[in-house]
Amino acid sequence: MHHQNKTLIPRRTVLLGLLGLIGITPSAIAKIQNLPQRQWQKYQQYQHRDFSVDRNISLGQRAADRGLVYGAAVRQPAMSSDENLAQVVAQECNIIVPEWELKWDCLRPSPTTFDFSPADWIANFAQTNGLLMRGHTLVWHDALPSWFEPLINSQNARPLFLEHIHKVVSRYAGKIHSWDVVNEAINVPDGNLDGLRSTPWLKFLGKDYIELAFRVAADADPHALLFYNDYDLDYDIPEADAKRTAVLKLLTDLKSKGTPIHGLGIQAHLTGTETRFNPQKFTTFLAQVANLGLKIMITEMDVIDQGLPREPDIRDRIVAGIYEDYLVAVLSEKAVIGILNWGISDRHTWIAEFFPRQDGTTVRPLPFDRNYNPKLAWNAIARAIDFKSSKPFN
Repeated sequence: MHHQNKTLIPRRTVLLGLLGLIGITPSAIAKIQNLPQRQWQKYQQYQHRDFSVDRNISLGQRAADRGLVYGAAVRQPAMSSDENLAQVVAQECNIIVPEWELKWDCLRPSPTTFDFSPADWIANFAQTNGLLMRGHTLVWHDALPSWFEPLINSQNARPLFLEHIHKVVSRYAGKIHSWDVVNEAINVPDGNLDGLRSTPWLKFLGKDYIELAFRVAADADPHALLFYNDYDLDYDIPEADAKRTAVLKLLTDLKSKGTPIHGLGIQAHLTGTETRFNPQKFTTFLAQVANLGLKIMITEMDVIDQGLPREPDIRDRIVAGIYEDYLVAVLSEKAVIGILNWGISDRHTWIAEFFPRQDGTTVRPLPFDRNYNPKLAWNAIARAIDFKSSKPFN
C-alpha cells in the first residue's frame, strides 16, 4: 500500500483540475482517490468526456434508422400498474422481452398446467404499441418450478422437455422476433466435456439437448430467429477467454450439424469497477461468431454500479462511459442487429436485489432514473448508435 500512497497527492491534484471544471467537490473527489491506478485513469477519462447528444430522437428510432432494434426487458406487474413506465417503454423501444413471464417457474404452476396470462399481457402490449417481442427463455438450468427437481428423471425428462418447447413456441408463433432457445449452457469450471454446464438437461438428455431444443423450436415457429444466450463473454480476463472459446466451439458444432440456430445473444451485464475491456479482442470474438453466419444481439445490458462512488454525478459519468465504449465496439460488427437493456428504469431492475450498494443509495444501472428522466447512460447509448458505421473498430 505504501507505494500507492506516494501517488495520492498527484492523482488528487490532477483530478481536482478535471472535475473542478464540472463542479464536483473536493470531498467527492476524496472518496475515489484510493482506487487502483487503472480505475483512476478510466474514471478521469470519463469525467471530462462530452456526452452531449440530441435527445429529441428516441433510442428505438435511432436504432431503426440504422437497421437495428433497441429495446428492454419488462415485467407485467410493473408495466400494468405504472403508466409512466409503460409510456417510456412504448416511446423508447421497438422490441421488448418478458423478464420473467416466459420462464418455467412462471409458466408452469404444475407438471400438467401452463399459465400464459402474464406473458399474453406483454405480447398484447407489444402488438398494441407496434413493438417486436423476444422470447426468454425456453431452456435454462435456473428459474425452475418447485415441482421440477423431485419429479424429473431419465424416463420423463425428454417428453417434458419436448412438450414445453413445442407448446410455448407454438403459442407465440408469428408474434416473436427471436427466442433465447437455450440460456447459459456453458460453465467451464464445472469440468464437463466442451465446457458444458452441469444441468438437469445435460444429466438426463446428454449433450445433444441443445441441438434438440433448437430443432423443436424451429419446427414450432419456422419464422422466429433462434439464439443461444450467455453471459461473462465481455472482458479480457482468463475466465472470459475460456468461456468465449467454449461458446465459439458450441456454436461451431451446432452449425456443423445443420442446427437451425441464427444468432448469439450476449448478456452484457457489465461491472462498473471492471476496467479490463479490450475492444479489439472483443470485436475479434464477434467477427468469429459472425463468420459462422450468425447474427449477434446484446440481450440484457446494464452496468452494475456496486463499488462505484456514491455521488450520482460521478457515478453516472462512469456508467455512461462504460456503455459508450462497449457499444461503440459492438456496433462496429455488421452482424449485430440489436441492443436490449435488462430493464429501462432504475425503478425496476434486478440489480437492486442482487447487487445492492453497500452505502444504501439507489442503484443507477439503466438509461432512465427512478423518475423516468433520461440519464447520461441514455446519452451514451444514443451516441454509440449514432456512431455506428461500417468501419472496423480500431
